[in-house]
Amino acid sequence: MALVSADSRIAELLTELHQLIKQTQEERSRSEHNLVNIQKTHERMQTENKISPYYRTKLRGLYTTAKADAEAECNILRKALDKIAEIKSLLEERRIAAKIAGLYNDSEPPRKTMRRGVLMTLLQQSAMTLPLWIGKPGDKPPPLCGAIPASGDYVAKPGDKVAARVKAVEGDEQWILAEVVSYSHATNKYEVDDIDEEGKERHTLSRRRIIPLPQWKANPETDPEALFQKEQLVLALYPQTTCFYRALIHTPPQRPQDDYSVLFEDTSYADGYSPPLNVAQRPSCPPPSDT
Repeated sequence: MALVSADSRIAELLTELHQLIKQTQEERSRSEHNLVNIQKTHERMQTENKISPYYRTKLRGLYTTAKADAEAECNILRKALDKIAEIKSLLEERRIAAKIAGLYNDSEPPRKTMRRGVLMTLLQQSAMTLPLWIGKPGDKPPPLCGAIPASGDYVAKPGDKVAARVKAVEGDEQWILAEVVSYSHATNKYEVDDIDEEGKERHTLSRRRIIPLPQWKANPETDPEALFQKEQLVLALYPQTTCFYRALIHTPPQRPQDDYSVLFEDTSYADGYSPPLNVAQRPSCPPPSDT
């Protein structure tokens, strides 16, 4: 029943999103005429080689209208982004509900383990589609945006991706990419599934063994302070694996769609670091003091 309800709500949101996209295009088409007038007015001023009081007054009015048009379009786009975020949240809730139902449904055969190549592709797509945080003028990026850590009392939700410190088969400890299953306030412990062994291995871990991963990408052009800085130490997901290792930031992203360039600690190299490798904003997090 819950899955049916989620499907119905998603359908409603998609309809509302479609209407907002149409409104955006209508608003943009309506404002184009004013922008053309601004351009033509500047061309006339250049031709006449003077700025008369008439042109000043006209341009002031045109720019005031253009500002109002841009703000109206921006408000519509923000509403559309909110709809997209709600749709993604409902899809994630539906996925988790289906997963839980599958775990407790003995009548169905167990699912096959996902092929590694498919898993790597899905993880790459997940990192690429991490939403970009877009605040209003004067807003500061929130916790879990880029390099900004979670607040001290933050509890990751079921389905959230985290870095989890677990014991490996050899007895050593390592940081892995995991998905939160649940959190117990009574014991202050998480249950998490290893992403690379979904349905096979579940870990019960204390809060200090869990690092929530970013939920938004930071925009280098507007919020550079929310990015890890050059030579800063981080835990980064090694390419084509589901394990985190210590690394130094070599080059932060310059544009919203850019990756970090990092140097992984590697004793096989003379200087102790690997050549630069690219990692996405999401699979990067500050290491705890005891790593």
